[in-house]
This record gives sequence, structure tokens and C-alpha cells, in this order.
Amino acid sequence: MSVVSHRRVTLAGSVLGAVLVALDGTVLTVARPALQHDLDASLAQAQWTSTGYLIAVASLLVFAGRLGDRYGHRRLFALGTLGFAAASAGIGWAPDIGWVIALRVVQGVCGALLQPATLSMLRAAYPPDELGMPIALRTSAIGVSAAAGPLVGGALTAQFGWRSVFFMGVLPAVVIALLVLRVRDPEPPAATRPAGLDPAGVLLLGAALACLVTALVTVADAGWSPGAGVAAGGAVAATVALVRHERRTPSPLLPPSVLASPVVVPALGVLLAASATLFGTLFVGSYFLQDVLGLDALGTALYMLPAAVCMVLAAPLSAVLTRRWGARATSGAGMVLMALGVPAFGRLDAAATALSVGVCAFAMGTGFSTVMVGATEVLVRRAAAADAGVTGGLQQTAMNVGPTLGVALATTLLAADRDLAASMGPTLTALALVACVGAVAARGLPRANREARDAPSPARSFPPGE
Repeated sequence: MSVVSHRRVTLAGSVLGAVLVALDGTVLTVARPALQHDLDASLAQAQWTSTGYLIAVASLLVFAGRLGDRYGHRRLFALGTLGFAAASAGIGWAPDIGWVIALRVVQGVCGALLQPATLSMLRAAYPPDELGMPIALRTSAIGVSAAAGPLVGGALTAQFGWRSVFFMGVLPAVVIALLVLRVRDPEPPAATRPAGLDPAGVLLLGAALACLVTALVTVADAGWSPGAGVAAGGAVAATVALVRHERRTPSPLLPPSVLASPVVVPALGVLLAASATLFGTLFVGSYFLQDVLGLDALGTALYMLPAAVCMVLAAPLSAVLTRRWGARATSGAGMVLMALGVPAFGRLDAAATALSVGVCAFAMGTGFSTVMVGATEVLVRRAAAADAGVTGGLQQTAMNVGPTLGVALATTLLAADRDLAASMGPTLTALALVACVGAVAARGLPRANREARDAPSPARSFPPGE
């Protein structure tokens, strides 16, 4: 297989794998009420179809990335994708809610296997200075999923029932896995592979993340409670134990070379802040559009559609701007744009029009896409080949924890005042402050390389021999 074909197959696998996971989450949101009614499940049981998945995927992403570093990212991607497809088919045939929850946890495990690999495969296939556009295309595809997911899920559920949304992705997932397995990357030298998997580190990090997600989800569902406090305390205790263990073990799960990098922590902070701001605002906005403006679910999705459209359109442009001006400038500008758009949304009232809502959604979607491309490109490009999986796992962890954090913050502040109109402004102001923290973190990202910025961009780069 030629270099060009190799890259095209890798890009297709990365993009379609990301879309598969993104679509699964968005269509489930629309299908959950029908699922709950059909299986005679309680609201808490229906919520666990999402909570169980989130806990499983968030707690295993970094470990899955390390497995990919050791055994091959394409193998892990194929295994995760095929497992995801099998679990989806199982949910489609599930006889009761217990089976659905259990299989959603299995989906979370498989999603953890495939998600870091979608970035690590790009890192292996493309030269570092050409990673921006593939990452941008991947981001655009996620934006398409965010826009199309509720519409597709609603249409399928209305015509064929909730089970159809799970069968929808089975065949594409199998095709993606087989396609990616056709490509063979060169085997890395044995000396560059991780020396061990650090089982104790895996357990401690998994426990810390599982407790953190449980605490955030509990707060989002029912506010602060003894259960949320216990989970938060468990997250702190597991984190302290993890830090002590990682300092002493000869083969840490989180390599010092990754954590000591001057750009890794700022990039993760930017991604965490951006995703928390966006999803927290979307959570508040959905209540405003439905409870204040009186829209239904479809109308809400259409009003917020500019956010997803801007994600799709802004990502390729962000790749070009990041290459020219650097991730510090572009990601910082994206965070500032979000920080301006969020409080503007909070100033809307019952007289708000589709245009005014769309302008706010435009700012949030464009800013988020810019941040996603710039910060992700920094993480993937700066990662050593031997640690690409762990770095990808950290990026995916930030993108899974951030939305949960944003929704938990929004829920806590909204619960302080039952009047939505009165509490929306302070809530969105707090989320705007989170975006400002992300803008400060963006100052830790690299500037543009002067030579790369001043050099003319070739129309296309051909690999040797093409």
C-alpha cells in the first residue's frame, strides 16, 4: 500500500471511529425516553445507561492508550470498534434495562480502547507538521455528528423504535475495523515500547477518575449529597495514592516525560475548560429554549444548530491559522470568543429570536472548534511515538470529564435559585470565567515557528515516489 493510501485509510478510520462514538451519545439522548417507557425503567435506571458508559470510558482511556503504545494502536482500535459494534447489537436485542446498562458499560470499555487510537494512528501516519488538517477533519466530523445525531436519532426512534439507533452503527463499525486492519505500520523498536503496564497505577488512576465522574454525575442529577461527598473524597484519596505510587515505580503509567512537558498540562487545561464551558452552556441553553421560549426538542436542536455548523466550518480554517500563528494565539482567541459568547447568551430573555440565539451559538461553536484543533494538535504533535497512546488517552479523558464538570457546575448554580431566568445570568457568568481560565492556560501553548509562518504553503505535498 502506498504512503498516500496508507494515510487515507488511517484518516478514514480515525474520523469514522470518532463519529461512531459521538453519534452513539447524541442519538441515545433522543432515544432514552422511548427506551425508558418501553422497558418500564425508572428515571434513575435510564440515567445509568449514560452514567455507566461514562464511568467506564473515562476511567480506562489512559490505560487503553498505554496498551496501544505497547501492542499497537491499530489492533486496539480494531478490537475496540468490533467490541463496540457487538455491544451495540446486544443493546438492540436487550430484554430489559439491566442488560442495557451492563452492555453500555461494555460499550464504555470498548470506547476507551478505540478513542485514544483515533489520535495515535494519525500521529504514526502523518509527519508532525502535517497533523493539523487531519485533526481538523476529525473535529469537523464530530461537529457533523453533534448536528446530525439528534435529528437521526429522533427520526429512527419515531419510525422504527429506540432499538434501531443501536443497530445503526453495527455494520459501519465492522467495516471500519476491517479497513484499518488492512494497514500495517512498521513495528516500533523494542527499546521504545513501554517496559510495563503498571497495574497499580492503572487501578489507582481508574479509581480516581471513576470516583470523580461519579461525584460530578451525582451532583448534576441531585445536587450535593453524602454520596457525592464520599465519591469526591475517594477521588482525592486515590489521586494522592497515585501520585505517591507514580513517583516510586520504575515503569509509571504516566511517564514523567509526558507530565513534565511544558505544553501537555496547559493543552489539557484548555481542552477541559473549553468542553466544560460549551456543554455547561448547552445544558443551560436547552432549559432556556424549552422552558422560557417554549420550544420542543426539535426546535431546540435547530436553534442551537449554528454551534455545530460552526464547528464543522471553523475546524479546517483553524488548522491553517494554527500553522501560521501558533496554538497559543488561535486557542487563546477561541477561548476569548467563548468567554464573550457565553454571557451574551445569559442576557437573552423571553423576546429572544432565532438570530440572537444563533449569534451566541456561532461564538461558542467557532471558539470551541478553534480550541479543539489547536490544543489537540499540540498534544499529538509533541507526543513521543512511544507515549502517543497515553497522550491521546489524556486528551480523551479531558474531553470526557470536561462536559460532566460543566453540567455539574451549571446544575449546582441553577439549583441555588428555582427561577431559571434569574439564575441563568450568574450561572453563565461562572461558565464564562471557566473560559477565561482556559484563555490563561492557552498562554502555555507554543507560538508559531517563524520559519514555518513565513514560508509559502505548498499546494500539496507528495511523498517520495508518487
